Amino acid sequence: MNRLSTSWGAFTLTRHPEDPRDPLRAWDASDEYLLGHLAETGTDLSGTVVVLGDRWGALVTALRAAGPGELVQITDSYLGGQATRTNLARAGAAPDAVRLLTTQDPPPERIDVLLVRVPKSLALLEDQLHRLAPAVHEGTVVVGTGMVKEIHTSTLKLFERILGPTRTSLAVKKARLIHTTPGPVTAPGPSPWPYRYALPADTPAPGLPGRTVTNHAGVFCADRLDIGTRFLLAHLPRGLGRARVADLGCGNGVVGLAVALAEPEADLVFTDESYQAVASAEENFRAHAGDGRAAEFLVGDGLADLAPGSVDLVLNNPPFHSHQATTDRTARRMFADARRALRPGGELWVVGNRHLGHHVTLRRIFGNAELVASDPKFVVLRAVRT
Repeated sequence: MNRLSTSWGAFTLTRHPEDPRDPLRAWDASDEYLLGHLAETGTDLSGTVVVLGDRWGALVTALRAAGPGELVQITDSYLGGQATRTNLARAGAAPDAVRLLTTQDPPPERIDVLLVRVPKSLALLEDQLHRLAPAVHEGTVVVGTGMVKEIHTSTLKLFERILGPTRTSLAVKKARLIHTTPGPVTAPGPSPWPYRYALPADTPAPGLPGRTVTNHAGVFCADRLDIGTRFLLAHLPRGLGRARVADLGCGNGVVGLAVALAEPEADLVFTDESYQAVASAEENFRAHAGDGRAAEFLVGDGLADLAPGSVDLVLNNPPFHSHQATTDRTARRMFADARRALRPGGELWVVGNRHLGHHVTLRRIFGNAELVASDPKFVVLRAVRT
């Protein structure tokens, strides 16, 4: 938890889930730079103000106090959305003070001010600018923000190609602003998202080679089969029968789909905190799992929506980044979440880079960890809920 001071007041902010031991803040210098710019220039906020990619709700929490006409947040992150709700409530805002949309929801029809927190994924930025471009008009104020290391020539070219002439500001506290002037007609051409490709012939899972998978923008490794996922596919457990299997942090759902194709009686649950990821997983399952095959698709905080002891097997390729920060916090939470959701005797199978040391964390949480397979880069580990 930390306190952000702005021209409209000071706000106590938190990430989600709240953890007093978490050293990462809910805002950074780029959020501060953007808010300061809007106040100093007296930007008219009386129309529809859309904030894209507000990571933990710092921007909309501060802007709500500025009294804009209609304030809209668009996010791909369930956790970011929950943090926004918490931060707005703590600031005394009404539950309906901000219109909270996901990247899968229809965007507003008109945007008077567009504020963009540059995401880690250039593909997600491209997709969302294409979606929002029809609502942008010649008078729309467009300002992006990000840390210097997040803003590249390719970033600026996207703003320029999709919305209009673009320039950057000087750096302040290693942050920059992006200023775009929309033209009278925005015609950026068709969006390349979602992206589709055929799984290679050597994909190591029965039934998967040659199948076309759909990837919405922002999904990890959206243009090819991730090498970590490939390694896990080669070492999936077999003979699962009627097991309830959770693909935790499912991405495009290829791992869960492999289980569905190989295990016709298995009950699948796909879960991710990204709306884009779960949409991809559901499209791929519906396309390839067969008519009448059922599965659950959950956008949420890991396995929090599942009852304790309700899962037989959890499959997981955990991330080791939170936006630009390198951290094992997400993996630790996923492992603890899996232990809670697994029945006694249930198993968690994890693939990860060898150097991450997941076996140490698993032994701390489960009391055991077994090496299933390894190569020079990856390991597959198995932990059993006792």
